Amino acid sequence: MRHVDIYTDGACSGNPGPGGYGAILVYKTWEREISGGDPQTTNNRMELLGPIAALELLKEPCQVLLTSDSKYLVDGINRGWAASWKKNHWIKSDRKPALNSDLWARLLELLEVHDVTFLWVKGHAGHPYNERCDRLAVAAIEEQRKNSPGEKKGE
Repeated sequence: MRHVDIYTDGACSGNPGPGGYGAILVYKTWEREISGGDPQTTNNRMELLGPIAALELLKEPCQVLLTSDSKYLVDGINRGWAASWKKNHWIKSDRKPALNSDLWARLLELLEVHDVTFLWVKGHAGHPYNERCDRLAVAAIEEQRKNSPGEKKGE
């Protein structure tokens, strides 16, 4: 299996509000940056969408080290919360519906294809790839604002 490093970050201006994600895929000396967003979303949705978009680009099963500053994402997988929510029909232990179940389901499907290890890093702490992903996510927010009906540039 090929080893790929993936770095991701999500951001939102307001929560909810326009949001963006950034991801960087690294394979040997090759790097690819991706980003995207949504005009009306939440930070947690963007934190999930970045890894999903990156993993969906992989053309074959890979061994992946996925680094993120999102505790929501990393703990959701590493602590087994997402798998438990799925098993319980997207109901949490407090009997409330799990938020973002559509994205968690997509991510869990991708984890059946790829061997992914999730690693948490502190955000805005100088990690070069995390900082680049943050800049990609913020730029994606600006694109959402620019392209959103009713939004005026600079507001």
